[in-house]
This record gives sequence, C-alpha cells and structure tokens, in this order.
Amino acid sequence: MTYIPHWLEKRYDLTPEKTAIQLKDRTKIPFSKLRQDSLEMAGKLNQIGISQNDHVALLSKNSYEMVTIIHAITYLQATVVLLNTRLTANELLYQYEDSESSFFLYQDDLEEKGTEIQKKHPDQMYSIQTIKQQQSKSFAIPEEMNLEDTFTIIYTSGTTGFPKGVQLTYGNHYWSAASSALNLGLYENDRWLAMLPLFHVSGLSILVRSLLYGMPVHLHESFNLEEAFREITEEGVTIASVVTIMLEQMVDQLGHRSIPDTLRCFLLGGGPAPKPLLEKCKSKDIPVFQSYGMTETASQIVTLSSQDALRKLGSAGKPLFPAQLRIQQEDEGSNRPHETGEIMVKGPMVTKGYYKREEANRKSFDQNWLKTGDLGYLDEDGYLYVVDRRKDLIISGGENVYPAEVESVLKEINEVQDAGVVGTEDDKWGQVPVAFVVGRENQKMDKDRIMEYAGTKLASYKVPKEIYFVDTLPRNASKKLLRSTLLEWTKGIHNHDES
Repeated sequence: MTYIPHWLEKRYDLTPEKTAIQLKDRTKIPFSKLRQDSLEMAGKLNQIGISQNDHVALLSKNSYEMVTIIHAITYLQATVVLLNTRLTANELLYQYEDSESSFFLYQDDLEEKGTEIQKKHPDQMYSIQTIKQQQSKSFAIPEEMNLEDTFTIIYTSGTTGFPKGVQLTYGNHYWSAASSALNLGLYENDRWLAMLPLFHVSGLSILVRSLLYGMPVHLHESFNLEEAFREITEEGVTIASVVTIMLEQMVDQLGHRSIPDTLRCFLLGGGPAPKPLLEKCKSKDIPVFQSYGMTETASQIVTLSSQDALRKLGSAGKPLFPAQLRIQQEDEGSNRPHETGEIMVKGPMVTKGYYKREEANRKSFDQNWLKTGDLGYLDEDGYLYVVDRRKDLIISGGENVYPAEVESVLKEINEVQDAGVVGTEDDKWGQVPVAFVVGRENQKMDKDRIMEYAGTKLASYKVPKEIYFVDTLPRNASKKLLRSTLLEWTKGIHNHDES
C-alpha cells in the first residue's frame, strides 16, 4: 500500500491563501476557505450517516457546492459515484443500484430525475439544500490517503449494452495529474478553465490538478461561448479543456481576432479532431494540444506536446510519462508504422477494473494492458493517430470506412456546420455510410454538391450514399457525438420509407 498526505490538507498547508476556485461572478475562493467548507460539508454528510467505504451517488451540475461535496467524501474516506445529469430516471436507478450506493445526493432542481430511486430507496435521497441545513457531526480528519483506495466510480456511456462503472483510485487520479504536468509544464500564473462537466473524468481531473499544482480553477456550470472568451481575454486563463464542438465554435467566433498570449493551451479531447479545424487553428496560431484518453485512463493518457503540435498535425501525440501504448494488429504483430489496430494502454493512471464486472475485466485486460476498443496507428516516430472507435467502424464491401475521416471531409465544406456519419445495412455491400449534416445559418445546402465534393476527397466506398439535413446532431454532456442515436434515426427513416 502507498500512502500520501490527504491532498486538500497538504495543499492547505502549502498555499492556504492561494485561489483554489474562481466562480463565474469573479468570486475567488482560497484553499483555506475550500478546506473549511469541505470539512464542514463532511460533518453534515457524516450527520446523515455517510462513513468510510460507503458508496455515495452524486447528481449535480457544476457548482461550488458540488466541489465541496466531492472533497468532503474524500475526508470521510467514502467513494463518490458521479452521475450524468442527462440520464433518465430509469438510467440513474440502474447506476445507483449497480454501484451499490447507499446515499443519493442531488441538486435541488434535479429532484425529478430521482423519481425511480425515490420509489425504491426513499430513505436514501437527500437534496444538497437539505444537507446544507444539517448540523455538523465531528469526525476524525484523515492524515493520509491510500493511493489504492477507490476515489470515484464513473460510468461509461453505455452505447452498447449496459454501462459499466469504472473504478478510479486516488493513485489513478494522482498519476493522471502528475503526468499532465510533466508534459504541459507548470507555470506560476497557470489558471485552468473548467466548463466541462465535473461528473465526467475530463472535468473532475481539473479539480485534482488544482490540488497537486496549487492552481486556480475557473469554474462554470457549462460551456458558454461568451463566458469562455471573457475568461480567456480578461481573466488570464492559461489552459482550457475543450472538445471539438467547443473549439469549432470558439474559432468561428474569433474571426480575424487573435488569441491572447496568456492562453498557452487548448487541451483537446473527446475523439479525433477534423483536420480542417486543426489547420484553421494552425493558421491562426491557436495553441491546440490534441490528446487521447478515456474514463478508464482517468483523463488524457496520450498528448501531443507543444514542440510537436505543428509538426505532427492530427496526431494525439505520445503516451504521457509513465504510461505505455501499443497497437494490437490483427495478425498478432504490433506497432508496425501506419498499420491500424486496436489501441492498448498501460500505466498507473489506468483503472483497476469495472465494478462487479468480472467477465468484462477478463475481456478488457491482457496482462495489465487495457484494450481500449479504439482504433489507431503509430507513425514511424511512434506518434499515435486515433482513427475511430472499433464499434463505429463501417465495413463496406470488405473495405474499412472510418466515420471520423468522412466527417472531417464534410466539415471542409463552407456550408457545413456539423456532420455525423454512421453505417446502414445494405444488401449488396453489407454496410454503406450515410451522413447527417447541419448547415450553417443562412447558407443554402445542396446534397449533390456535398456528395460531389466528398467524391473528390474520398474513395467511392467512403462517400455517403445518403445525406440527411438536420437542425442539430445528438451529443452527450461532454459533447461527444451519439452515433447510437444516429443509427436509430436511420432505422426510423428506413421504416418510414418502407411504409
């Protein structure tokens, strides 16, 4: 077992008056205040019965209260189960019971999301407002953390089958934060913009970095284009975690203006980025660091460092120190340059496994290597290029079609704001790609022109056989495209055509 000092206690000891959290209204909360409020919250949670080793489900949008609850649960040496606010009542009940949680804490305006939990576990539901009104019960403040203890359980999106609870230890989160600093560096003036949900590992990891680095986090409930620009141009934010759609909107809004020198990194995650977007960022000197990671790796595990950002455009980079990566190719060979295979990763930031999923753990791990289910290749210098999710791969007439590649080409067209590609069944080819396209405002869309352009950039089997114009594409809370929903749409269109 490996122990470290409790990380908020340690940070309080080192830099008590340094800003921990800056809120949207510019309120600055120092680490001393964060510690005080988190300890007080821990006493209130202890009063309702939460104690060591309990699993505590938390349903909340980003807020200062949410931050104090997460830290409070670490003081009580319990495990926090972070729930996605976009889930239905039935989905939340499944995750609550599957994680064997004993308490359901929820933000007051999300109460109706807990209706199914209310029916079956009424005495285990507590609103955050109710908790704040509790008396505080004293408890022994832990001096240390065991890095092998489970800090969080976060469920995967569950696009196939039931979602699985990813167990992440304190050590997983610690090494993720440490490896990020070893790559990005650490500066005295660093400030990290957090607009991604804290219930996703990409958002939560920012809080852990804040403790390790002694760095302010500029916390917002959700992504807002105007507020993001204000933070970058007026508040001195140096790093911002973004996904593709957030970056696209910011680049569009930027127009001919430039990003201030104080911003040194857009940390881009959430799947392969369209080449046109990266080229546009390059032309505007926007510092984009592509990364690759997943819930199972406690956030990024591969990142393109600054000195390679332009030289290796489109790459996710090399594995962070001390992570390892290899490509498992079909014929058991591995890591031959430019040959696509399954991405496999290993390191101290990788989950110890899925909660209560022995079979899934057997299938997902090979001698401590995690099979990610993602497809990619390494170039001759060992840089990773992520191609697509294995489950999203379209096989048309025996040829592989990667939706992300097709989407990237479609987004090169001026009139196209957004695009999503999936495969549909076809009697002749097995599967063929079809595209759902969102047009730019006041721009006329022409299906034939889109197909003609795609035909100049893609092999014929990659060109979408149908183009469907839609107002918006389905995305989850972290803005990832929901291809499973697009597949449902294609079935609906197909059934409508048959009738």
